[in-house]
Amino acid sequence: MSEPLGGMLTAPPSIVAAGVEVFSAALRAQGASVTDVDWRPPGFGSADDLAQLALDPRRAAANRIAVERVLAAGSVLVDVRPAREVLDLPDRTLLHSGPPLTWQTASGPMRGALVGACIFEGWAATVEDAERILAAGAIALDPCHHHRTVGPMAGVTSPSMWMWCLEDPANGGQAWCNLNEGLGKVLRMGAFNEEVLTRLGWMRDVLGPILSKAVRSRTEPLDVKAILAQMLQMGDEGHNRNRAGSLMALRELSPSIVEVDAPAEDIAEVLRFIGGNEHFFLNLGMPTAKLAMDAARDVPGSTLVTVMSRNGTEFGVQTAGTGDRWFTGPANTPVGLFLGDYGPEDANPDIGDSAIMETYGVGGFSMAAAPAIVRFVGGTVPDALATTERMYQVTLAENPAMQIPVLGFRGSPTGIDVLKVARTGWLPQINTGMAGRVAGTGQVGAGLVQPPQECFEQALAALAEESRAAV
Repeated sequence: MSEPLGGMLTAPPSIVAAGVEVFSAALRAQGASVTDVDWRPPGFGSADDLAQLALDPRRAAANRIAVERVLAAGSVLVDVRPAREVLDLPDRTLLHSGPPLTWQTASGPMRGALVGACIFEGWAATVEDAERILAAGAIALDPCHHHRTVGPMAGVTSPSMWMWCLEDPANGGQAWCNLNEGLGKVLRMGAFNEEVLTRLGWMRDVLGPILSKAVRSRTEPLDVKAILAQMLQMGDEGHNRNRAGSLMALRELSPSIVEVDAPAEDIAEVLRFIGGNEHFFLNLGMPTAKLAMDAARDVPGSTLVTVMSRNGTEFGVQTAGTGDRWFTGPANTPVGLFLGDYGPEDANPDIGDSAIMETYGVGGFSMAAAPAIVRFVGGTVPDALATTERMYQVTLAENPAMQIPVLGFRGSPTGIDVLKVARTGWLPQINTGMAGRVAGTGQVGAGLVQPPQECFEQALAALAEESRAAV
């Protein structure tokens, strides 16, 4: 710009304009000297597909309907029952996280969890027996999401495991999740040694029945969504930090637990287990998010993402406008902090249904509410704040129930929009645990990860195709 003299410009201003030609034309009409720079945001997808969705006359109303359903969804805990009762699982069937897979395509931690579940159910006596029947296809494998269910990490759910049973009073939906084992060497991280199997047996024989009696004895169902909302006020983000949520759940359930007619030592052990398990609430938060996102399913014209999930081999996405169709790509490996002597070479690619939390707008999307999470997953406090601010740019709404104190109680960024992701090139941010690459290892760390871009490229193309056929 030319030098000012006495507060006035001595010549027309010289301006550099990037990207939008209409601005350049308007400035030139006012006598300015304009230099155009050919710059565009680093988005992706074909121009035809982007234009098709942007101009789809159904999109705005469809996204409004989908978002309204998500925001209106509630979540109350109504029961705890074995998976064979609530999921109507056929004999010798195991559920797993992420999109569909086979034994041949399963990663190390997924194989470890499947092996452990076969031994736990009594379908195999040894690791070798379990591997043989799994390789032969004698055990059916199906994604948790196909059964309105979610499971953290490997997500392996077998008929004898007890399930949280949640309902959405606003939309009438149901969702389920198994019980959280704790951290370290656990089945969901691919471990299957005697310690793991002993714990699973205790959860089947003691923990599940006591929780079932306690939940059924309550005069009112537990409002899980309210706990999730309060967690964000107390330093949790709902995915990798669940300390406040787990303590609130314990506070709500403990009076009913101590009144259960069971041996005192069993009651004491249940309370100790819950009190010592900082991730206890995660398996309640996940079906809460599942209820909300399922409410937005099957809205023609909507570009809202209803599922993000990983099985340790592939990452999968589903959208409101394309129903149950999966869009997949190779799962990325998280980058973060490691336990003990473990390092990047020990980490398996991303795994778990727990990205349903980010799909709902908490977890990595609400890191600003839990800056202490960076001590667990890596990064800095400014990174956590910047991540949440960036996620507002790829979502359709702010969730008034999930408020972030440090941002002036702004609602969390909710409802990932495929079109916005493609236009900006900004992929959703997920914070997650890391399972060991080798079956039987267990947890090796925690970190940050993003979906592969091709999931959203496929979803964009499919939504554009559906749009062309409809309009």
